[in-house]
Amino acid sequence: MKRILLFVGTNIAVLLVLSITASILIRALGIEEMPGGLNLQSLIVFAAVLGFGGSFISLAMSKWMAKRATGAMVIEQPRNATEQWLFETVRRQAKQAGIGMPEVAVYDAPDINAFATGMKRDAALVAVSTGLLQSMDKDEAEAVLGHEITHVANGDMVTLALIQGVVNTFVIVLSRVVGYFVDRVLLKNERGYGIGFYVSTMVAQVVLGILASMIVMWFSRQREFRADRGGAKLAGREKMIAALERLKAAHEPAQLPDQMAAFGISGGREGGWKHLFMSHPPLDERIAALQQAR
Repeated sequence: MKRILLFVGTNIAVLLVLSITASILIRALGIEEMPGGLNLQSLIVFAAVLGFGGSFISLAMSKWMAKRATGAMVIEQPRNATEQWLFETVRRQAKQAGIGMPEVAVYDAPDINAFATGMKRDAALVAVSTGLLQSMDKDEAEAVLGHEITHVANGDMVTLALIQGVVNTFVIVLSRVVGYFVDRVLLKNERGYGIGFYVSTMVAQVVLGILASMIVMWFSRQREFRADRGGAKLAGREKMIAALERLKAAHEPAQLPDQMAAFGISGGREGGWKHLFMSHPPLDERIAALQQAR
């Protein structure tokens, strides 16, 4: 519950900052139509620049942020048999998937998890936790690596950034349209922007921000199903199912820093309304989808 509230709150805060920035820029550049109303075309352009800009700046910094957040150490030269196996398995799967060799890293954490990130398919990062290496056998770990390599091959990080940029843009624009409607049509204000515009814009932004988070998380869950199928193709369906079963059997859900949670392999244990804000489907659903696959 705490992670859900933090995720929603972070998205709303980002959108509020973007909206304030947009308002300042629009006023500073004099692109408002006063007193006629909003210059919608200019608003859309600025909303798109800000909405997509934030998403792609985060994506461009994702590898650096991931290493900093998790303390992941990139394997330059394997130091032991485990690192050698890990490095060679990623190399083989990357070749099978038709992508460049990613950076391979290990980070110190007791939970079973792994993630992939990066802006380019041929310059990504794949990292696994020490807990995964200690708790999974090689078949299960191979399936997890296949899952992460599939994320990279599918361009899932870029896709999610694009989706986030689209919904950010819509939230910024639609919240101002709502504010304009309330201020000019309902409250009959004809001189500039009144208090009705600012209050209704902020309220609309909160509501639309929550709906936007639900949309982004739905897309994130769909990409997890695709990555599971890709992992099954690269390593074998039974290995992928066994890996998910191992995650399900873990006593504690795997944890990643919040900015990296959507990129990990684990997640998704609760149902009900919380399901709407989960980046991963419940493990039972993922296992069932693989078992039913032909």
